[in-house]
Order: sequence, then structure tokens, then C-alpha cells
Amino acid sequence: MALSLEEFVHSLDLRTLPRVLEIQSGIYFEGSIYEMFGNECCLSTGEVIKITGLKIKKIIAEICEHIEGCESPQPFELPMNFPGLFKIVADKTPYLTMEEITRAIHIGPSRLGHPCFYHQKDIKLENLIVKQGEQIMLNSVEEINGEIMVNCGVVRNHQNHSFTLPLSQEGEFFECEDEHIYTLKEIVEWKIPKNRPRTVKLTDFSNKWDLTNPFPKGFYGALILKPVYEIQGVMKFRKDIVRILPSLDVEVKDITDSSDANWFLQLLSTQDLYEMTSKEFPIVAEVIEAPQGNQLPRSILQPGKTIVIHKKYQASRILASEIRSNFPKRHFLIPTSYKGKFKRRPREFPTAYDLEIAKSEKEPLHVVATKAFHPAHDELSSVSVGDQFLVHHSQTTEVLSEGIKKVVNVLACEKILKKSYEAALLPLYMEGGFVEVIHDKKQYHISELRAQFRLPFNVKVSVRDLSIEEDILAATPGLRLEEAITDSYLLISDFANPKECWEIPVGRLNMTVQLVSNLSQDTESFLVRTLIEEITEEQYYMMRRYESSFLHPPPRPPKHPSVGETKVTLLTLAEEKTVGLPKSPKSLHVDLSKKLHSNQPDLDSKVPAGCQNDLADLEKERSKSGATAVAGTDVTTEIFKNEKHQK
Repeated sequence: MALSLEEFVHSLDLRTLPRVLEIQSGIYFEGSIYEMFGNECCLSTGEVIKITGLKIKKIIAEICEHIEGCESPQPFELPMNFPGLFKIVADKTPYLTMEEITRAIHIGPSRLGHPCFYHQKDIKLENLIVKQGEQIMLNSVEEINGEIMVNCGVVRNHQNHSFTLPLSQEGEFFECEDEHIYTLKEIVEWKIPKNRPRTVKLTDFSNKWDLTNPFPKGFYGALILKPVYEIQGVMKFRKDIVRILPSLDVEVKDITDSSDANWFLQLLSTQDLYEMTSKEFPIVAEVIEAPQGNQLPRSILQPGKTIVIHKKYQASRILASEIRSNFPKRHFLIPTSYKGKFKRRPREFPTAYDLEIAKSEKEPLHVVATKAFHPAHDELSSVSVGDQFLVHHSQTTEVLSEGIKKVVNVLACEKILKKSYEAALLPLYMEGGFVEVIHDKKQYHISELRAQFRLPFNVKVSVRDLSIEEDILAATPGLRLEEAITDSYLLISDFANPKECWEIPVGRLNMTVQLVSNLSQDTESFLVRTLIEEITEEQYYMMRRYESSFLHPPPRPPKHPSVGETKVTLLTLAEEKTVGLPKSPKSLHVDLSKKLHSNQPDLDSKVPAGCQNDLADLEKERSKSGATAVAGTDVTTEIFKNEKHQK
């Protein structure tokens, strides 16, 4: 039976792809295919096309609520790279069978592919009763004993109970409230049900975006997302991939059961290749669609090029961001094989809690305060701009609060005075400001940094990697090494030069290839060239949002009425006499003192000269980026400059 293309798409079960269609009637231009704006716009009667995918081409957004002072907003296209964050509003219309859910919603192995529903009544199973309103997580769909089943689970007392439901399971299944936050890309890929609109609430918007915000000023409300789909397919005996809008006025007939597989080329995406078993590699393939803007040499990946895909594997990368205060920052994935060298750069810490996280057993953490702090309790230490501390460990101490003893988490430090050290207790809730003082001038390989220091960590390239043509890291004013990640890669080479191989990221480089042949196992060694990958703001956010959650500082008690930020004039600081660092009375710091004073018996500055340069360099980096540094840090930098001139 012939259907319009739009009717076919509406009824299509994505789990049954690919489907083969024959065009029954259509509109005609010169030739069989007429292409306009990247979409196939005309098909002639008798054409055969293999439908391989249904993708969302664009999103039309419609604001649900009236905005005071604004005209009723018209629907508008929301860019797919829009850097907003959204919460999903649960659909109030029930699904009446499990089959309806599986047809409409993407269920897959990703953590985003596990939608949750509840049922209006108890569901009695052989070994379990799913209670009314209990949250049911749908984990996967598979065939069991010849019947398609949905693998489900419920959590009770922190234990998961698994069970299966057939597609024929009837009832009123409602979508559960979802407290997670999603990017637009995640919603498009996983959270828009087929043939249903999706209502979301905008919760955040990145000010780093350089395009116009399509929403009214200050809008953080509900909107309806309506997808516009695009059919992807392959024409009979043709290599290239075609894209067709469902609104094209043609009628089609599904001839999948009577079609011949030899009519169509075997095309695979990057993800399809990665899902192959390791035993199937290496393989020879022809590039059909090349990735856009890839950083590999142009001669490697271009349409018509024959390549060898040697293997798939997981590889480590260091996620790093440029140190600068203005936007947009650049973000990089640095391979662990990077041969350049780094020098340490001063870190900035907004709270005492950040000092607790950053301290290490390798060396005492030496910092300078850039912001004043007056504690609400006499048992705790006050901080002035320019005070220097050696950070030791966290502990608890008792304080009197309105005559009642309370236990407070504090950071035990030593405050560096003119000729001595003084014990100091800084509350972890302290919202101050500190800049690290670097005494270490050693140059490190990235593997050494990973082994010896805890990330995040600030560095600057001191020796560029000479093995690569252009080291994009060398031009950055400084880098913050944020975390180590593991990602999926394919190892490929030019068929004409199989010993020079390149890594391509599966999740960020989309290409389509046609399998040509298998290749006998080649045990010879080959040269693997890894690239420093510059990633987009969206890709960076997607990686960072899944990092391990850090503990948050304890809540801060009400501020003392007298708490205020002390303003220190440069004249006052210049008049203050400065003398050398005293030798710590504690044996724990004897070594540190020796290091600070070696060959400097008459040191007049509070900070060694090398450390002055570190902070001066940090200030230069900020100036280069056009950023306005916090006032406290500016004052601190001036302290060091003045002290240097006093010598």
C-alpha cells in the first residue's frame, strides 16, 4: 500500500531500520534527483531508496508563557549548538502500551537512554508486584525466546529489582519527573519523543556564546521544542548519501521484504565502525563522506580516499583550558604522548576549602592572601591582604557562638611573619582569595605532572613539542590541566602508507565509509601520530559535566556585622618594612626554609625573587587577555613589585 512520505515517517518504527522504499509517484525536474540546499528535493517514479536513519535537522521553539512588556513571541529556530541548559517537563499524556513507548522514545545503553515511567495501577508479575506510581526504568529492548521484551528495573531500599515487560503490556504509563539538567544536543539525541512535542524549561545560558540570544531578556521559562526531521538514505547503485525532507510530495511503498541487499553499498559511520568486534580489524574502506573541519592532513580523509582502519581502542587524554579571564577560552585534549615540556604556574584559590583540596604531601602549599577576612569568632585567625601562609592540614576546633560551644572545620596553617611563624586557623567556609607562590622552576613532561601532582593544575609550555608541525599549546599564555579522561578512538592510515597512523575520536569526528575488504593481520610496528585536539565549548562542557562531583565547602554562618574587606593603600604597603623569611620552629619546615633561603642570607623580600616573577607573569597573562583582575590580586602584585624595588 502506497503512503505519502510524511505518513511513512510518522508510522516508522526506528528499531526496524533500514527500510527499502520504492517511489510510486512524485514531482519531476531534469534528471532523477534534484538537490537544493543540501536536501534531495525530487524523486521519480520507480526510484529505490534504502532509508538508514531519521535525524532531527533543526528545532523550532515556541515560548509557552506570556512575557510582560513583550508581544506574543513567534516560533523561532533554536540553533543546535545553543549553549543553554534545560530541565524536561514530564509529558502529561500517557502512553497506552510498552510498544508505543519503544516506538516514540530512544532506549539505549547510554545513561541518557534509560527513560523512567510510572503506572497508574499495580502491575502483577510472576515474582514481583510493581506498585502504583513506582518509578520504572527502561534499560533496553531485546528479543527473548522469540518475543520482543523491554528490560526494566525498580529500585527499593537501594537495591535494583529487574524484570521484563512485553511490548503488548497495556495500561497508562506516565513519564516521571526528571530532575536532571540537559544540553540541547542531549535533548535532541535522547529526549524528544517521536510524534510528540517536548516541553522544557530553560535554566541557564552561557554568556560565552558569541551569537544573539534568541530568548527575551531575563527569560528562564517553559518552551515547546518541535523537531523538523530529515530522512537519510542511499539510492540504488549510488555511493553518496542522500537527505530528504519528509514534507516532499511523493508517495512511497515499503519493499524491504522483496529487495536485494546487493542493490546498495554497505555504508558505515564512525560509530558503526567502533561497534565492530576487535577481531574484524584491520579493514580497508573507502571514504564516502569526510568529516568537516577535522585536524588531520587533508590527504587522509577526503571522499574517494582509500584508508586502512587498523583497530579500535580507548586512549587517555588530559582535558585542558586556556588560562584567561575574558571569553571565549580555548579548550584542548592533550595526548599523554605529548613531548613538550611545562613549567608550573601559580594557581588561584577563592576559598580556604580550595586550599584543602589542593594541598599535597609532596611539598607545603605556599600562598599569599589577596583578600581580607575577619572571622566571627576569636578562636579563628584574621587575614589581611598580603599575608602569606604555609598550608598544612584540615582539622576541627571549638568556638564560642553566643555562649555555646560549636565545632568548626578549619585549615591549620602557618602565617609567615617578619621574623617568625605563627599558627593560624582558617575556617573552611572562608571566602577569601589566595595566589600560589611557586618555588619550583623544574620543567616537566605531562606524564611527570600526572604522576606527581593532583589535577587541576596550572602550567605553561616552556618547550614546545618539536615532533609536530604546529604546537597550538605553545601559543597559549597558560593552561589549566583539569582532568584525565578516557575516550574512544579508531587508528587509521592512508592505504598507500599504512605504517603512518592517525588517531581519530569516535565521538567528535563523523565520517561515512564503504567497506572494501578485510586486511590480513599486520604485526609490523607502525608510527602513531597523535594530535592535540582543540574542542568546542559545548564538547568541553559535555566532558566536564560528567566528572566526579567534588565535596562542597561547609555552609558559612551569618556574617559578623564588622566583617568587611580591608582596603590597603600602596603607600601603606610601601612604607612597611620587610625582612627575610624566618626559619620555622617546626622541624617539618626546616627543609622548606633552607630552600627558600639558599644563597640568599640577606633576603629583604617576603617572597623569593623567583616567586615575584611568577606573580608578575600571572599579571601579564591577565593583561594580555584584556581581563580585569580582581582588586586584591592587583594589590598583591604591587606588594611584590614595591618590595623588589626596596632591595
